[in-house]
Amino acid sequence: MKNLKQQIEELNENLAKQLPVKVLEVFGKSIQDLKSSEIEENSIAIGERFPDFNLPNTTNETIELKELLQKGKVIVAFFRGNWCPYCNLELKALQDNLKEISDRKTTLVAISPQASDYNEELKNNHDLKFELLTDKNNTLAKQLGISFKLQDYVIPTYNSLGINLSEYNENDYNELPVPAVFVIDTNGNIIYKFVDTNYMNRIDFQELAKQL
Repeated sequence: MKNLKQQIEELNENLAKQLPVKVLEVFGKSIQDLKSSEIEENSIAIGERFPDFNLPNTTNETIELKELLQKGKVIVAFFRGNWCPYCNLELKALQDNLKEISDRKTTLVAISPQASDYNEELKNNHDLKFELLTDKNNTLAKQLGISFKLQDYVIPTYNSLGINLSEYNENDYNELPVPAVFVIDTNGNIIYKFVDTNYMNRIDFQELAKQL
């Protein structure tokens, strides 16, 4: 089976063939602008306490961080939405490695700003066995310093591809989280983080596994 990095390379090749050059240029400019915003450097740091959260899952049950930490370490993965092919690949890769995560007494949850119905659809499509939580209005992502407003020049391109963030996120803010993965120890402190404003770059599971 191809690893996540290989799957992303294949996806990039396919998108380069399928999407108009102008669309690719807009996405490239958007990534460069985000890189210069220094979100990665200014986001919450290793050693800091992860904010407590109470977020709804796909069945509208409230999931609390403090309860998860009673069972062991917690991995929190932020993704943009089920419309993002890179997020889909990453979540499937995490599912493929879920047994190893669970065997190390670690709980995995994934968080996005999209409505629970879309999280439920994503969970069913990929048979995900971990919780998908809704961070309404990117509130938790803002606390972590990983929230950003999609640039105005990108929104028409998203819309042309059928990606209407107002519909997915149930607001008109056009805000997204930077794809990020945090490992939190049982004291609630961050012991590992992966934050990359280039959404094409995703976590390496072997690197993540070393933290568990």
